[in-house]
Amino acid sequence: MHQPSPTPLERKLSAFAVLASEEREILTNLQGRSRPIVVGRDLVHQGQEKQSAYILTKGWVSSYKVSMEGDRQIVDFQVPGDFLGLRSVLLKTSDHSIEPITHVEVAEVSSAELLSIFSSHPRLAAAVLWAASRDEAMVVEHLIDIGRRNAAERTAHFLLELGTRLSLVGLGDRTGFECPLTQYHLADALGLSAVHVNRVLRQLREEHLLTFRRNRVTFDAYDRLVAFAG
Repeated sequence: MHQPSPTPLERKLSAFAVLASEEREILTNLQGRSRPIVVGRDLVHQGQEKQSAYILTKGWVSSYKVSMEGDRQIVDFQVPGDFLGLRSVLLKTSDHSIEPITHVEVAEVSSAELLSIFSSHPRLAAAVLWAASRDEAMVVEHLIDIGRRNAAERTAHFLLELGTRLSLVGLGDRTGFECPLTQYHLADALGLSAVHVNRVLRQLREEHLLTFRRNRVTFDAYDRLVAFAG
């Protein structure tokens, strides 16, 4: 019997634990309830209470916060296989907004359902925890990007990180990945202006490190890029 291809979430969690067939079936059932979300409408609002968690099955979203002065800072981007709002379920209130960047599909998971699954399947809970902890570690790297790396190193590190995350779920490799982000998205995430991002991308291209063109990031010299980004 032909086995269906693993979903991005299954690929991601399998990197942290060997999942049994019953656990894979649970993941399949959870994602079977996917529904589309159109661009232009936030999936979650900052300060929203009593929300569910979501599994992103298709498309890209951004997590962002808005300051008292109205300035926006993108905290992270999420790709297929990522949980959305997992921390907010535990804290009861969302501390950030979630905005679709492309057409996306998500599967909603209530907090009660999530806790029930974690209680009955601790290995699956551990895999989700490990994956979430790694995602949080990447957010820490974003702080280092903004505080300690120069603009070119910051941009290179960020795009390498995205490439690593996408390769984990079968959507990228050492040659590069499809990327729907605009220079404005990168600017909001990296604490730079769009003009500065454009200048940095040109520098990286001219140094034959990476090329970002027509919605694709190409790693022209992967090992040199890794060394450059630190």
